Amino acid sequence: MQKAIPFKDKDELALILGLYDRNARAIRENTGAKIYVRNGEIHVMGSRKAVEKAAEVLLKVREIAVAHGQIPEEELRELLDGSAKREMTQQTLASPSGGVFRRRIEIEPRTPGQAAYMRLMDENSIVISVGPAGTGKTLLAISKAVTALRTGAVLRIILVRPVVEAGERLGFLPGDIEAKINPYLRPVYDALNRFLEYGQLRRLIDNDVIEIVPLAYMRGRTLDDAYIVLDEGQNATHEQMKMFLTRLGERSKMVVTGDITQIDLPAHKGSGLVEAIKLFRGVVGIGVAELTNSDIVRHPLVQKIVEVYERHEKRR
Repeated sequence: MQKAIPFKDKDELALILGLYDRNARAIRENTGAKIYVRNGEIHVMGSRKAVEKAAEVLLKVREIAVAHGQIPEEELRELLDGSAKREMTQQTLASPSGGVFRRRIEIEPRTPGQAAYMRLMDENSIVISVGPAGTGKTLLAISKAVTALRTGAVLRIILVRPVVEAGERLGFLPGDIEAKINPYLRPVYDALNRFLEYGQLRRLIDNDVIEIVPLAYMRGRTLDDAYIVLDEGQNATHEQMKMFLTRLGERSKMVVTGDITQIDLPAHKGSGLVEAIKLFRGVVGIGVAELTNSDIVRHPLVQKIVEVYERHEKRR
């Protein structure tokens, strides 16, 4: 296969190929495609896979070089790594039957509140969603995340949960730290299994396309090209919520879900989710979805159970 990429003049060509053809050499070594210049065009030749990847990176290099001048070496490496991860993701998601999901890609909203919540996720970079158990807060967010991954809108999904002890003590659970944390992350795995076959989910996790991590492990990271979901956000403290929200990087989306009636933090620790709803309501780019008992879509008894507890807690 062969593909041609035009350039405007020799100065632009020098920026694209890099000093002493550094960019062209790195792309050639990474993809295996041959790169040469002929008749005012950069020609890329090789297997279909090699040519498509090399051409994708060259076009991006041209865009950056024209706008900003010489592209830094580390940025070129990121472009090559990102292209490889996108290719690997699409291969992993592909299946012989042509479908990767156990059900449809995106779950349809079943209540007006859920429909409004899904619109907010489409329209904002950050969405904060609160509501009682069974309203689909986490499932709808993961549905949107998997759709974004499947369509190439993001390169990875990062699912986060606070590890907060609700009556049990982590130290008394058997196993190493990973085994101790796993029960807290289990609900996120269950939600993903609604959409992805087990083998595909396992490969995506092994290749860091999908990460499932405790909230404490997020410090110091900047998350580009990612769909990030913080589940059980009511158990994040002020400091943790601030840390989490400031992880948002370029071309990323973030959803925080939680139930403010089920806060497991010590009495002296305020919930960062409750605070965030007050602070960010009305901020452009941040949507707040408040689901209610009428949005509960689990077993009909769940709605009755929630209502009974609400009346009981008011009497107390």
